[in-house]
Amino acid sequence: AGNADHQGIIGFCKSFVYSDLDDLLANRIEPFIYDLILILDGIMDPQNLGAIIRTSYCLGANGVIIPTDRAASVTAAVVKASAGSAGRLPVARVTNLSQTIDILKKRGFWVFGADAHEGVNLKELDFNCNVALVLGSEAKGIRPLVKKKCDFLLSIPLVRSFDSLNVSVATGIIQYEVFNQRLKS
Repeated sequence: AGNADHQGIIGFCKSFVYSDLDDLLANRIEPFIYDLILILDGIMDPQNLGAIIRTSYCLGANGVIIPTDRAASVTAAVVKASAGSAGRLPVARVTNLSQTIDILKKRGFWVFGADAHEGVNLKELDFNCNVALVLGSEAKGIRPLVKKKCDFLLSIPLVRSFDSLNVSVATGIIQYEVFNQRLKS
């Protein structure tokens, strides 16, 4: 270990074990009657992925879906950034996000994509349903084919105009709105 964070300790562990979609669907958090699944499209930064997993765990998401290519995978850095919640919240890795969205729609999910420029104010949307929340990278956003699959595009109202928020921050804000609406219903 090339830094002082190791404290003289080394450990070995198995590779991260990914879940499948059925594991995510079976992981509904009581007392919620609706599911919340995050779909991350092209999130490359392990710190962002870890922070998103941590927030998702804390706010009652069923789990997180990431693509096998062009995205960060769950590594030791992600587990550390997630404060260990990557071991508690199911994370599924899929080869095709568009096909996965089609499967979720067939299972009764509404798909909400976060878009800083085109979306409807998230306060105007009703999240009392099975929600699949799609977030893209800060640099490129949601890829066009995945964006076409979204039923709704949403945005976060900002006081000052800015290109976009950090993706993990935006994820937390959106998930808190979903959580808050569900607490009130």
